[in-house]
Amino acid sequence: MTKKLSSVFDKGYYCYYDYILDYYFGFFSPAFVTVQAFTGTYGINYGRIANNLPSPDEVVTLLKAAKIRNVRIYDADQSVLKEFSGTGLEIVVGLPNGNLRDVSADGDHAMNWVQDNVLAYLPDTCIRGIAIGNEVLGGSDQFSGFLLGAVKNVYDAVNKLKLSDVVQITTAHSQAVFANSFPPSSCVFQDNVVQYMKPLLEFFSQIGSPFCLNAYPFLAYMYDPEHIDINYALFLPTEGANDPKTKLHYDNLLDAQIDAAYAALEDAGFKKMEVIVTETGWASHGDENESAATVNNARTYNYNLRKRLAKMKGTPLRPKNVVRAYVFALFNENLKPGPTSERNFGLFKPDGSISYDIGFPGLKSSSADSLLLSLKDNRGCGWCGCYTIILTMATAFLLVFSR
Repeated sequence: MTKKLSSVFDKGYYCYYDYILDYYFGFFSPAFVTVQAFTGTYGINYGRIANNLPSPDEVVTLLKAAKIRNVRIYDADQSVLKEFSGTGLEIVVGLPNGNLRDVSADGDHAMNWVQDNVLAYLPDTCIRGIAIGNEVLGGSDQFSGFLLGAVKNVYDAVNKLKLSDVVQITTAHSQAVFANSFPPSSCVFQDNVVQYMKPLLEFFSQIGSPFCLNAYPFLAYMYDPEHIDINYALFLPTEGANDPKTKLHYDNLLDAQIDAAYAALEDAGFKKMEVIVTETGWASHGDENESAATVNNARTYNYNLRKRLAKMKGTPLRPKNVVRAYVFALFNENLKPGPTSERNFGLFKPDGSISYDIGFPGLKSSSADSLLLSLKDNRGCGWCGCYTIILTMATAFLLVFSR
């Protein structure tokens, strides 16, 4: 611990500060502490079902160049967690669905998983959350009965390790958990989901976790293009839609999907629970029957989504709850099963170049860009570190102009 403390104050990252405060002063905290796993409003999902993606260290360079700080992965891959060490990037790791049965049945198994996949990397790697499974409810009931037990056991492990005000516990849901979604005020949970959802929400309410929603206007439009205006799905000018019960007006489909989740939560008795969008995006290529999956539509959706999130405002039903969202996804993933669209949600291609322009740079390889990026990365360094970088840049320029 002495060595770890030295590392903490040498590097000066606030993740270390949070970790140390929690480790030494956790016994002063109340039983349940609300922890925020999301900084700002914009994040991204780093899926890796592919065999041609950039290495994790290149991904770090890409994310920092794009100034994307919040990242979700769907497992706890060692190579990713090691490369994220000391970067300041905030990551949510995932406990895969296939692990739910064992973790639910055995608290020791949960403790071992947390120790091996979270504690082992803290505080150097800024792990801010654990997502327990993904879209477990609303489909087959293969893992539904194990979700709550896994959530509680992982939380107990995190709490015993004094990490409960550093690492947030969540699980993400698809819209399949809802019986209705339009108008938003009519939304309720599916009857076959309620038996699992209600106790889960009760526990999340106790520990201060949000409701995580995977919301795709792309999928909604593909399902019902005759009744949904594509401009409404793409944040473009449109007549929008009105909710006859609340008298609220919606000028885009994502806001309506989020408010539908808020309505379902209120109906279930959890009016104060926040909704976080853990996945949203638009495919840039698809099969013949996926005509909306085009580069132009994907660019339009993701560019306008970025502008929407930058406004830091809420929805018509919850104007004070700032919308936060993780975009799906960082890369196109060539090994994902299903229709062609599933393999084409990436903002970036596997070589690190942009899939389309929404204002993010791709991977850069020139020496000048590398030096500038290094200077940006070391803004928090001491005089010696910055002096070394400046001297290196000056030497490089002298070599160029002395030829």
